[in-house]
Amino acid sequence: MKEYIESNVKYERAAENGLMKKVTERYIVEALNFTEAEHRLMEEVSCFASGDLQVWDMKRVQYMEVFETTDDSADKFFKVKISIIALDEESGKERRTAANLLVQASDIPNALERMREAMKGYMLDFDIVNVADTKIMDVYHYKPKD
Repeated sequence: MKEYIESNVKYERAAENGLMKKVTERYIVEALNFTEAEHRLMEEVSCFASGDLQVWDMKRVQYMEVFETTDDSADKFFKVKISIIALDEESGKERRTAANLLVQASDIPNALERMREAMKGYMLDFDIVNVADTKIMDVYHYKPKD
């Protein structure tokens, strides 16, 4: 499973009316540690931020998979909790394992549609347990150092 770190970033940016506005946004970074994640966030967010940039409230999060899209209308990220169903061959009993997915979509029905389509590539039986909107603005994937 990939290592993801969720963090808040506080900075100033120009609002639609042209005035500077302080904002706090949440991002996900695929990184091996907090130092690498902070460096990557500073690098990515500084291009559209002005003034002081603060990275805080960092925590590790686990996602089995992150499903992104290039569709401009898909401007939100939804956390989808699934229960993976497996049959224990020895006892014949059903086992369930919880997993979280992050899906970029425009709304909940669209997130479910995108998730189901993407999960066709997996040979898993699963139930959808929960779908929740998040405040995540973007996901930055691992970028090896040059």
